[in-house]
Amino acid sequence: MKKDLTKMLDLSKSEILSILDLADSIKADFKNGKPTKTLEGKTLAMIFQKSSTRTRVSFEVGMYQLGGSALFLSASDLQMGRGEPIEDTARTLSRYVDGIMIRTFAQKDVEDLAKWATIPVINGLTDYDHPCQILADLMTVREHKGKLDGLKLAFVGDGNNVCNSLVIGSLKCDMKVSVAVPEGHEPHEDVLNFAKKYPNTFELVRDPAQAAKDADVVVTDVWASMGQEDEAKARQKALANYQINSALMAHAKSDAIVLHCLPAKREQEITTEVFEAHANTIFDEAENRLHAQKAVMAMLMK
Repeated sequence: MKKDLTKMLDLSKSEILSILDLADSIKADFKNGKPTKTLEGKTLAMIFQKSSTRTRVSFEVGMYQLGGSALFLSASDLQMGRGEPIEDTARTLSRYVDGIMIRTFAQKDVEDLAKWATIPVINGLTDYDHPCQILADLMTVREHKGKLDGLKLAFVGDGNNVCNSLVIGSLKCDMKVSVAVPEGHEPHEDVLNFAKKYPNTFELVRDPAQAAKDADVVVTDVWASMGQEDEAKARQKALANYQINSALMAHAKSDAIVLHCLPAKREQEITTEVFEAHANTIFDEAENRLHAQKAVMAMLMK
């Protein structure tokens, strides 16, 4: 049966850990000069309706390192951008390539593509979910902390796609999660309904200091995501008190790590001081997009 990665809710704890274990193995082999070539002769179609640095480079390089190849397809390159039904694009690409990654706005586009494609479909980002980023985040936390279960993760900022996915992935891996957002910036309703299953390990608060208290991991993201540029000023005002800075980090554990999916707007959601103090971890996180996605592609496309 065909498998896809459309959202974090689709993954069980055991599936998440299997991906992380494989990602660790692939990364170790790569660092030791023994690259895994499990997708030799395979091709990935990469559909970009939203531009990206990390997503494009990590998927394209990842396929190359696994022995395969990748095709970059912008909206203007496809008939989808001229009104072709997504089901026709899905069925056509299924005859040409071995997998599809799509980075787009609507979650429904990913779901519809997966419904009609006969090859694996991977969500490279939607406004609702960012599963590949969160797999890289969890991989990074485990690298630096040696485990996931029992750790406290604090997310401070806007309840966006990264927040949605982090809540689900972290709770499934038995982490404690505290989310601090202003009113009107809460995570998606589906995510909050999921979190109700974890009343002892999830909290939604308004005070960033409360969220950061005794946290092992502190995470943020930009206040205005791609496509929200016209809301930037209003969001800066609403989220002004939700910045990761040295005062906030004083509430976290002394050995807490900071994650940011990038790109970062320094002096908005995070100060330059905190960013640079945790830059090694943040760029480990960026690197792990490559290895986590190689694991996903290897598992789905092999």
